[in-house]
Amino acid sequence: MKIAVTTEGDQIFQHFGKCPVFTLFSVENGKVKEKKTVDASRNGHAALTGFLKGMGVNAVICGGIGGGAKQMLSSAGIELISGAEGNIESAVTAYLSGNLHDMGGGCDHSEHEPDHVCDCKNHCD
Repeated sequence: MKIAVTTEGDQIFQHFGKCPVFTLFSVENGKVKEKKTVDASRNGHAALTGFLKGMGVNAVICGGIGGGAKQMLSSAGIELISGAEGNIESAVTAYLSGNLHDMGGGCDHSEHEPDHVCDCKNHCD
């Protein structure tokens, strides 16, 4: 199993679609066997799902994410755990122990004015 976590330093990056770096955790028998970072900065919102799928990712842990990105991940068969915060390694440990679940992080762009700057706790995709 491979888990991708949106990353900024050692924390969960809070804007899936603008995430410059993912940390990939390779898991075997419920334990992390390998951890590496990958540059995602050349991928836009629509390309991130294909990028992650191409690396064999089975699950994504992130902060905020919009509806379009949620749908693309679902269509690709990638499990989504959104609304997460804090340290990336702690989040993976919590996920593997069954203590981290999708919180539905995101906001509905249809509610925003055209010049709205999202100030949600969990940012948009």
